[in-house]
Amino acid sequence: MKRIGMLTSGGDCQALNAAMRGVVKCLSCSGEDVEIYGFLDGYKGLIYGDFRMLTGHDFAGILTKGGTILGSSRTPFKLMREPDENGLDKVEAMKQNYYKLKLDCMVILGGNGTHKTANMLREEGLNVITLPKTIDNDLWGTDMTFGFQSAVNIATDCIDCIHTTASSHARIFIVEVMGHKVGWLTLNAGMAGGADIILIPEIPYDINKVIKAINEREARGSRFTIMAVAEGAISKEDAKLSKKEYKKKMENYPYPSVSYEIADKIRKKSGKDVRVTVPGHTQRGGSPCPYDRVFATRLGAEAGKLILKGEYGFMVGYKNREVVKVSLEEVAGKLKMVSPDATIVKEAKMVGISFGD
Repeated sequence: MKRIGMLTSGGDCQALNAAMRGVVKCLSCSGEDVEIYGFLDGYKGLIYGDFRMLTGHDFAGILTKGGTILGSSRTPFKLMREPDENGLDKVEAMKQNYYKLKLDCMVILGGNGTHKTANMLREEGLNVITLPKTIDNDLWGTDMTFGFQSAVNIATDCIDCIHTTASSHARIFIVEVMGHKVGWLTLNAGMAGGADIILIPEIPYDINKVIKAINEREARGSRFTIMAVAEGAISKEDAKLSKKEYKKKMENYPYPSVSYEIADKIRKKSGKDVRVTVPGHTQRGGSPCPYDRVFATRLGAEAGKLILKGEYGFMVGYKNREVVKVSLEEVAGKLKMVSPDATIVKEAKMVGISFGD
């Protein structure tokens, strides 16, 4: 009998359910007797013992369902070692709930913060296997995360729709794409949607060069400009500030987001008409695209195989078009950033996309 705990932590995304289904399907088809304990609302469920037994019926019909049947929440890693408001030791509570249920393993689905905590639990002696979930595709140790391609599709659809109205009114349109620290989503959606300018956190922009790119398009006869801007895009001036200085500046920030600041600066410096569109959490929502359904199922199946073999302490990742296991110790605490010298960035520039640098 295998007793498996499962939770989804951090921001939700498409294909979380598909990945969990893949794990359970693999274990069920092996002929092994299995009990699945689903912890509700992320690490909170493991901390406070909020769980329910899951059966095969819970995983039926969820391949195409977005979100997570277990619920999710953000429990910052930096607060994990701090007692809660009632003095509860969170780490010890998670361990006790694990041992109380006599679990053989925890399957944890999440992004960067989730993996830090998962690795901590591994260090505390728990058997852990993780699956890489994030629309940002910024997890170290894997070329791809599930949820990413679905989010790219949604952001691209938004950019596609903007093209017609931007052309009709001869306007500059900024589409703000999710991504505070890393620009993979904006870069891919921007290229797929035919954006003329792409601004990402890893390549600080010069507003004058952004306006220059707009003017050059107009000089070639283009009536409009489409900009894909990551929510974490940063100017060259701000990039030079220390963390303390930047934090102080943001305390009195007069704009809803960076896209509105960029739009305001373009208007003031050029007199041009600018509009901002923010698809926001729609990028996390809806059904997973076919790619993510297949990808998440594959990762889930491989996680199930590791459980059957008793191989713990790994994230199931994807490298060079092959599913691989990666040590949690190697993954935790690292971000996979977009290098300014990355081939995809160079190729984007080859086809005339400006990064404002």
